[in-house]
Amino acid sequence: MEARKRFMSIDPTKIPDPPMPSYTFALYNRGLFEKSKFKDYDSLLENRLARSQARAKNLAMILENSNMIDKSKRDNGNVPKTTSLQFADGEYVASFILGTDQQTTRHLLIDTGSDLVWWQCGPCAENKCYEQKTEPLYDLFKSKTYRKLDCVAESRNCVFKSKVIDCIPQGNTCIYDYKYGDGSRTRGWIAKDVITFVLDQNQVSILFGCGRDQTSGSAFSREFSGIAGLGRRVNVGGYSLQSQFKADIMALCLPEFYSTKTSTISFHTTPFKKKTSARLLPSSRLPTYYFINLLKVFINNKEVPWFPSLSRNFGNDMTGSCFVDTGVTVTSFPQDFYTVFRDTFRKEVNIPVYDAPLGNFDTCYMVDPGVVPTFPVVKMYFGQQNPENLLLLEQKRVVVHERGLFCMAFTKWDQPLAIIGSYQLQGIGLTFDTATETLSFELDACS
Repeated sequence: MEARKRFMSIDPTKIPDPPMPSYTFALYNRGLFEKSKFKDYDSLLENRLARSQARAKNLAMILENSNMIDKSKRDNGNVPKTTSLQFADGEYVASFILGTDQQTTRHLLIDTGSDLVWWQCGPCAENKCYEQKTEPLYDLFKSKTYRKLDCVAESRNCVFKSKVIDCIPQGNTCIYDYKYGDGSRTRGWIAKDVITFVLDQNQVSILFGCGRDQTSGSAFSREFSGIAGLGRRVNVGGYSLQSQFKADIMALCLPEFYSTKTSTISFHTTPFKKKTSARLLPSSRLPTYYFINLLKVFINNKEVPWFPSLSRNFGNDMTGSCFVDTGVTVTSFPQDFYTVFRDTFRKEVNIPVYDAPLGNFDTCYMVDPGVVPTFPVVKMYFGQQNPENLLLLEQKRVVVHERGLFCMAFTKWDQPLAIIGSYQLQGIGLTFDTATETLSFELDACS
């Protein structure tokens, strides 16, 4: 409770933003910037969980569309006309110095589920940009390093994607139109500018979406300038940061839920030990997602039977039984597996289950004030059942405290794969290495 009070009382304008070396960015909890909208921490948490649920529904739609395309190809060679929608929200924020306009720090939501970096690009036409609450609008005319992409002369950098990115003859402009699953939308053109790393005064050029219209759909959060896509690196045609940085390694430590401290996200090198790891699995249909192979799950020492046939039946190309997504808050399991998981968890807890569900949580416990019971540990093995492939989750990553209840921080969804969410990954040093095809974990690396 003390940690919650500190979180809600901190002044976001006084959050440290230390100078960073090249390819390293400061990373924060999104809630630090938005908490003034909420009367207490529980309200803030409930808003985050609602976003997570909406994002999971959107991810389910993407997976189903992908599976439908694969099935159509196998059946008759006809591909249905579907638009792949991303979801606009992330739960963590990184600070950037964009362009040479006043060298001002701006904040972008980070999203491991998308592959475009974009920010609002002024001066805007009337009612086409949302009002940024705390930071100035990037002005393309004031940045001396800004340049619109010529999609004819630099056609390799204007990667055609039906209904999303295209090259138009008027001015050789590479236009983009991203529609997100929550109804929000950004439109504009692909341009170039620099990111400045203060500690060594290095400037790195990147392609970005120069957002000229962000008001034709649902509203974006006014606290942030845009979104930085952190989708998995692709060698050709990728717009995510690691694709543009040509970085095999992306390392980040997601701040713990009550943390007011600055964490980091870095590329090319990792500060974390690769103590345990899972193999990153490729997907030609969803190449920017981070799939891994979940082999076995235990609650304490009791194995919860996994159903690998579910993921095999999902499609020929879906080789992993789960994926990692930092925008989803709590880990979600397929419904049949979740039922066994929940029942096993309940048997390991010697406290009666609270008689009413709380939101999406169906296994909650009420205890006397000041009492913090010990809950079971959850063990996840990836690929092989040995210590080098074990992710051990204890207490703070197993239950969430909301409205005076301790609730099991796992939910179900109607897909045959699992999503590992940020609540289970909080405070863990994550190293995504596409050269060795591994995702490594170091527990409590940024506590």
